[in-house]
Amino acid sequence: MGPSGAGKSTLLDVLSGYRVTGVTGSIFVNGRVRNLDSFRRCSAYITQDDRLEPLLTVIENMRVAADLKLPTDTPTYEKEMIIEDILTTLGLYEHLGTRAGRLSGGQKKRLSIALELVNNPTVMFLDEPTTGLDSSSCMQVVNLLKVLARQGRTIICTIHQPSASLFQIFDQVNVLSRGVCLYQGSTTQLIPYLESLKLPCPMYHNPADYVIELACGEYGEDKIQLLVNGAQNGKNVQWFENPNVLMDARTLRAMHPLSSGGNFEPKSALQATPLLHQIRILMRRGFLMCKRDATLTHLRIMVNICVGLMLGSVFIATGKDGARVLDNYNLLFAILIHHMMTTMMLTIVTFPQQMSILIKEHFNRWYSLKSFYTAVTIVDLPISILCCVLFTLIIYFMSSQPMEITRFSMFFTISLLVVFIAQGTGFMIGAVFNVVNGTFVGPTLSVPLMMFAGFGVSLKDLPVYLKWGSYISFLRYGLEGYVGAMYGLNRATLDCPSEREFYCHYKYPLKFLSDIGMTGDQFWNDVVALFTILVLTRCFAFLLLRWKINSQR
Repeated sequence: MGPSGAGKSTLLDVLSGYRVTGVTGSIFVNGRVRNLDSFRRCSAYITQDDRLEPLLTVIENMRVAADLKLPTDTPTYEKEMIIEDILTTLGLYEHLGTRAGRLSGGQKKRLSIALELVNNPTVMFLDEPTTGLDSSSCMQVVNLLKVLARQGRTIICTIHQPSASLFQIFDQVNVLSRGVCLYQGSTTQLIPYLESLKLPCPMYHNPADYVIELACGEYGEDKIQLLVNGAQNGKNVQWFENPNVLMDARTLRAMHPLSSGGNFEPKSALQATPLLHQIRILMRRGFLMCKRDATLTHLRIMVNICVGLMLGSVFIATGKDGARVLDNYNLLFAILIHHMMTTMMLTIVTFPQQMSILIKEHFNRWYSLKSFYTAVTIVDLPISILCCVLFTLIIYFMSSQPMEITRFSMFFTISLLVVFIAQGTGFMIGAVFNVVNGTFVGPTLSVPLMMFAGFGVSLKDLPVYLKWGSYISFLRYGLEGYVGAMYGLNRATLDCPSEREFYCHYKYPLKFLSDIGMTGDQFWNDVVALFTILVLTRCFAFLLLRWKINSQR
């Protein structure tokens, strides 16, 4: 407990292992140096903000947690019994079918606790569990924590400024100010401690409020130093005077056997389930969320249909008209920009929202980063392919491109590769930046990619010192692939409308290819280049995601 900026959350992060960078010193469990991996297997961390999947119901969230946090050989009926017991204890059983996004603040907090109770952790860390709740909800949550503590768990939480009745529920308190300890001991001994230092709590005054006022320096800076000296910065243990609430170290050892090194028995991996099982559960959750997500799925399909119809109506029949070859070239570039921007920006906007949930669940050992990334990639494949198919069918036939299965297949292949690369680029940006910064970085990076694509400035006219850009721009390979599909393969002379018959500059496809600096026979080279860029973007996205999660700690 302590005023804002006292170091409560930082201390909790360090104790739980949620933060490891910039931390010095040693942390002991039962008198022995903590092994972080072993400790994480028997502990859980619940963040201040409720990081829940809003599109899943209470029971669906709980089943995902049970499938990931309990061993695979646990029978289904046993998992259901565990879920029912937890939800009944936490007062959430009547809300089984309610989506997490529609729960009240207190219910969300209880669901966050319920998810971590599935594998029955010995130690639970909660960062400000009463934040944003009314007094009634605060009392419910803290009473719930009391029940959990009486069941044999150690519950450690930060709290900002509790009421007198709320403060009495806690067994022990550590009062912080500016990173130092002013008091550590039983809550019932706080008033005697203050009296021993000639700082008596005024009558009818909330002891918690009074000690916070002291910690803020309202009664003078010298009082803070007096309290620090009295508590010996936390080393003074004489105020732990209630033996009923202190769990003996032998009890904890009985619950989780310790090895000779003082740590919990090691396992082969932090997660309770194997990699393929994690991927399967995460894919099941992902497909369920996709089905219910209006933005990620329904709106995305509608945008591809509407943009396809709009572009098709503007460039109607340009694909077979020798007099409108340049218009068709513009259309091909517009298609590239559509595939890149809609896919990349959607990922940039939605992926950071998943990051907060990922950080919490990954730290609490639900799943590995590999399984999450694999599942996210696979889940998005069907919707990406469907959107690409719908858009391609509409634009291809409305603009009267060559009605040959080979050329259509080439066109669709390039479109699909560009979509996947744009999504990988979105993953890279979304993994590193928040939504605000990402929406700036994404379009800004797109401008040089367009410049090096060979549109507006042909590749042969690029200055020597900028040639390198054309080799890293996936839009260049996409545009070249489109042109090769539409005008390569020795395409026959194009028809021109009768009123323009006196001169039709580009009715010979080879003339057009020569003017834009392309040969039309580079399709497979373009496919290989796009596939290489696709693999690189996906690998870089994973590496950046791992770096981001590690840097958060």
